[in-house]
Amino acid sequence: MPTITSVNVIDIRFPTSATLDGSDAMNPDGDYSAAYVVLETDDGDLAGHGLTFTIGRGNDLCVAAARQIGARLAGRDVDELAGDLGGLYREIMADSQMRWLGPEKGVVHLSAAGVLNAAWDLVARRAGKPLWRFVADMTPEELVAACDFRYLSDVLTPAEAVEMLARLAPTRAERIAELAEHGYPAYNTSPGWLGYDDGKLRRLCREAVAEGWTHVKLKVGANVEDDVRRLAIAREELGDRTLMIDANQVWDVPQAIEWVNRLAPYEPLWIEEPTSPDDVLGHAAIRKAIAPVGVATGEHCHNRVMFKQLLQAGAIDFCQIDSCRLASVNEIVPVLLMAAKFGVPVCPHAGGVGLCELVQHMAVVDYVCVSGSLEGRVLEYVDHLHEHFTDPVRIERGRYLLPEKPGYSARMHSESIDAYRYPDGHQWGG
Repeated sequence: MPTITSVNVIDIRFPTSATLDGSDAMNPDGDYSAAYVVLETDDGDLAGHGLTFTIGRGNDLCVAAARQIGARLAGRDVDELAGDLGGLYREIMADSQMRWLGPEKGVVHLSAAGVLNAAWDLVARRAGKPLWRFVADMTPEELVAACDFRYLSDVLTPAEAVEMLARLAPTRAERIAELAEHGYPAYNTSPGWLGYDDGKLRRLCREAVAEGWTHVKLKVGANVEDDVRRLAIAREELGDRTLMIDANQVWDVPQAIEWVNRLAPYEPLWIEEPTSPDDVLGHAAIRKAIAPVGVATGEHCHNRVMFKQLLQAGAIDFCQIDSCRLASVNEIVPVLLMAAKFGVPVCPHAGGVGLCELVQHMAVVDYVCVSGSLEGRVLEYVDHLHEHFTDPVRIERGRYLLPEKPGYSARMHSESIDAYRYPDGHQWGG
């Protein structure tokens, strides 16, 4: 039986600020980064890989927190972890002194996500299955036992979750076959970074259409007249294809309402993160005032409780989970279940470093195990940094293809680690 021998956490940063890839109204010059976790075992062919995502300065704080959180895994039997993933989650979350620094939010929660992502990657690799398949092969009772329903029982109980999963369990194979044949629908954010000039925006929108994309997202929120001009360009190139917009939290509530209504003639499907991610009632007010434009949020939603409140308040039209903001599969699946209960489609946030690689698995889990529906659902895609992963996402005609290799698709090439390790990798002058 393999045993975890060490827990390594590495500060990885990519200088994306040089090209303004990832630029938006709130974050104009990020360096896409990851606190990268590796769980080594005494089986030289087996290790677990996970990460949490940041955009540069402060990544070292996540690295330090992940080292403290992950240290408890050294010496643990991998098969025992696989048999009690819910127990591992509760153990990590029960550290009262670390919990005081959150609780369940901020640096500590991000870092817990990185460690737990590595643990799920490890047990899926041990089973020889892609993470989505590992989850899809769990019984409803096993999956619910692995999840955290604390603070959710007024909306969703574990017993109700088992019933929801059991209803779809007999037809999981049909939906897997559907994805294997057609892929999972996606949208493309790569054309729309705020720092790109009009010529590049036009060219990238035109290329997206030629490549078969039916959904494209633009960043907005720095200057309303610029946004009007940029959306006009995008709409001209996209025709009647679907356009979405994303303000990355930059507006107050009244400003969001006024700004989105200025952009409404270009028929965006949604406005993403129109105000503070913590403002549940603000999102509800915006949603009421800008319909039929929808409201989407979630990439900075601290935890499952905030998602519960957003759904209870009727504040969102689209639920955007993130594989590195919530504490891994254990916390994501309850959010998927709540969204399904409220009839809100899940459209995961991706991009960054490895986010596409990880969250594609959770989108598949949502369709195969939880919602059973692709209606209104699209998964974000950004064409950055996939070459640094040993199992990168695969896209054809605007759709994700099913991951086929064992694990959570989080493993990075050793050459990339050596090059972009901060501050001593050679890409940083080391």
